[in-house]
Amino acid sequence: MSGPAGQWRRGLVVGKFCPLHRGHMLVIDSALAACDEVVVISYTKPEFAGCGAALREAWLRALYPQVRLLVLGDDRVPDNDAPDAVQRDFCASLCLDVLGVTVDAVFTSEDYGDGFARSLSAFFDARRGPGAQVAHVSVDRARALVPVSGTAIRADPHAMRAFLHPLVYASFVRKVCLLGGESSGKTTLAAALAQALGSVWAPEFGRELWIGKDGALVFDDMLAIGQAQLAREQALLARATRWLVCDTSPLTTLFYSGAMFGRADPALATLATQGYDVTLLCAPDFDFVQDGTRQDALFRQRQHAWYVAELTRRALPFTIVHGPLAQRVRQALDVLATA
Repeated sequence: MSGPAGQWRRGLVVGKFCPLHRGHMLVIDSALAACDEVVVISYTKPEFAGCGAALREAWLRALYPQVRLLVLGDDRVPDNDAPDAVQRDFCASLCLDVLGVTVDAVFTSEDYGDGFARSLSAFFDARRGPGAQVAHVSVDRARALVPVSGTAIRADPHAMRAFLHPLVYASFVRKVCLLGGESSGKTTLAAALAQALGSVWAPEFGRELWIGKDGALVFDDMLAIGQAQLAREQALLARATRWLVCDTSPLTTLFYSGAMFGRADPALATLATQGYDVTLLCAPDFDFVQDGTRQDALFRQRQHAWYVAELTRRALPFTIVHGPLAQRVRQALDVLATA
C-alpha cells in the first residue's frame, strides 16, 4: 500500500533488480506516488549473469528518469549473504555519505522492511541527531498483484516475459546475423528462420534505400545505412522472442562501401565491429537470380570469399549454411539450439 502524493518528503527503494521486473516496478511506482522525491539504490555481490551494474542502471534510468539513482558494482558492496545489520548500515551510509540525504520512508515487499526502517532511523539519529522516524511501507508482500521473483525470471526470462517491461526483456534477446553474397537466399532464410523461431526479423535497410534511390547511392549513404540497420535491430529487440534474426549487418555495408567507393568512413568501420551471438553465412550454391538490382554471379562469389576471409581475420565464429531452404532452416536451428 502507499499513501497520497506528498505524504513523505523522500522515500527509499533498495534492490538487486536482477533483473528489474514488474514487482520491483510496483514498489518504485508506489514510492513515487507517495513521496516528493524517491531514492533508488541497486547493488548485488556477486553479480548475476545478464544483470550487470551498467545494464541495471540503463534500465532504471530509462524507465525512472525522475528518481535519484545509485547503482554500484560488486567491488564496492557487501556480499549478499552478509548479516542484515551490515546491509542496513551500508544502505544508510550510502544515503548520508554518498547521496547526502536522509529518507522518511522505505518501500519494500519483504519481511525485513520493518527492521530495515528501524535501523535507518537509528543510524540517522546517531549521525544527525534525533529526528523523525523512518516509516516502512509494505507493497504487495504476498506477491498477489505481481506473483514473480528475480530467481524465477533468471531461470527463464523468456517464459517469464510477461513480468518484464519490454525494454528489460530486450536485454535478454540474442541476435543471429545472416550474411551472404547477392542472390544467396539470405533474405528468404531470414524470414523463414524468424517464422520457425516464432520471432521477428530485421530486414536489410540498405536494399530498401538502394531501391528507393534507384541505385544512385552516394558515399555518405554508407554510414547512414549502417546506423539505420543497427537502429532497426534495437527497435525490434522488444518484439522478438529469444532470438532476433538480422538480415545483414554493418559488415555488409562496409563491403559495399569498399566495392562502390574504394573507401569507408571510419565510423562505419567501427559499426562493423558490432557483435552478434551467432553468425550464419549463406553459401552461393544455387543458380544466380538477377532481379534488376544485383550485379552477377562472379560478384556474388567475390562477396562470399570476402565474408569468409573477413570473418576469419576478425576471429568471428560463423557457420556456412547450404542447400535448399528447408535444409538451411534446420541447419540454422541446430546452431541456435547449441549457442
